[in-house]
Amino acid sequence: MLVVRPIQPQDYAALYECAVESGYGFTSLPVDEDLLRRRIARAQEAFAREHVSEPGEEGYLFVMEDTETGKVVGCSGIEAAVGLTEAFYHYRLGKVVHHSKSLDVYNALETLTLCNDYTGVSELCTLFLREPFRKNQNGRVLSRFRMLFMAEFKERFSQFAIAEMRGVSDENGESPFWGWLEKHFFSMDFNQADYLTGIGEKAFVAELMPTFPIYVKMLEPQAQQVIGKVHDNTRPALRMLENEGFRFRGYVDIFDAGPTVEVEVANIKSVRESRRKPVQVGPVEAGSDVILCNTRVADFRAGRAQIQETDEHIIVSPEVAAALLLEEGDAARFVAL
Repeated sequence: MLVVRPIQPQDYAALYECAVESGYGFTSLPVDEDLLRRRIARAQEAFAREHVSEPGEEGYLFVMEDTETGKVVGCSGIEAAVGLTEAFYHYRLGKVVHHSKSLDVYNALETLTLCNDYTGVSELCTLFLREPFRKNQNGRVLSRFRMLFMAEFKERFSQFAIAEMRGVSDENGESPFWGWLEKHFFSMDFNQADYLTGIGEKAFVAELMPTFPIYVKMLEPQAQQVIGKVHDNTRPALRMLENEGFRFRGYVDIFDAGPTVEVEVANIKSVRESRRKPVQVGPVEAGSDVILCNTRVADFRAGRAQIQETDEHIIVSPEVAAALLLEEGDAARFVAL
């Protein structure tokens, strides 16, 4: 069974392998030993906090483990509130109108303005599933279980959540959008800039990034065409989030111009439709296919399971109960897969 659980120090090697395999443009998972170890330690601190009344600096990082082999096959994370100590940048798409009545000229021009509008919101991040396991809806489980975690522990997260989607880049990791910025404002390639941001070195953004609005028409055609577009490998993840209620509101990444999608947490489909019921352990007949989790923080477990539901409780098999650390009478949260 594939089970999602909080990351542990012994998962470092597997997390590093995920970082290597994720490739260019995956900002939240850079190939950097010190940063990855810090992320693991920070996650452990977050899971260890028993009493949290409002979102803060917590970063929750989970791994998906094959319980038969003990192999970590993917990772997934939630940031409780972004930008509280380090600036969190986006470009906001807007419009400026140039109008002369006497000359009968009217031009509505798109602009990109550097902003910090998403400061304090929660972020779904660091979703990566290793290639051999991209089947049987494993990716859906690895993404959507986070919404059950947010539904169960609402006080730990903001009213709103975002997800930054990977933008367009070529096989060498070069971004057409960054190519224009590099030519006019920077002296580093896309991969270097992306890596520096991933390890927390963001001062150069404020120092070198143009802070005045940029007219989109000033950009080269190749750069204009990728604004708000996602990498081919990211399309399934974007479709899934859109099905959950996430929407693009005109905010794009400052490096590759990939879209950021947002939603009110209470309106996420999996949050609205999830239910919480006591558990009975026993044989499951004619069960429903669900994403199921326990209701603990430090010992959180989630996975795909077959359950039988009644008005008062759900029935889970002994194997599923053991894997998800559920005992008779425990509460569990679930949503249809």
